[in-house]
Amino acid sequence: QVQLVESGGGLVQAGGSLRLSCAASGRIFSNYAMGWFRQAPGKERDFVAAISRSAGRTYYADSVKGRFTISRDNAKNTGYLQMTSLKPEDTAVYYCAARYYVGSNYFILPRDYGYWGQGTQVTVSS
Repeated sequence: QVQLVESGGGLVQAGGSLRLSCAASGRIFSNYAMGWFRQAPGKERDFVAAISRSAGRTYYADSVKGRFTISRDNAKNTGYLQMTSLKPEDTAVYYCAARYYVGSNYFILPRDYGYWGQGTQVTVSS
């Protein structure tokens, strides 16, 4: 199995930027598709962005398209979520997730992923 640890969350003003990291250990990271999700208080866990194992394919939720960028560095066993032009409605706990998959697909449903990090809080003030 793979272990995931997120970092990089924090408090930022609207319009600001943050970069989240997801450090993976335990298995060959390049054999895993990866995604980012977020969950605000009292709401369901929502899809944010996904990336295939080779980083050749990415997909974004409409709410973050053009503002967020998902990437990965398989040599460093780390995934990233660069967030710009942040809005108060982006406030949530952000989770990275991984799924063992040696094909070229990405995945956008929480149930598609078997491994999750503990989450990192992102708070955007107005």
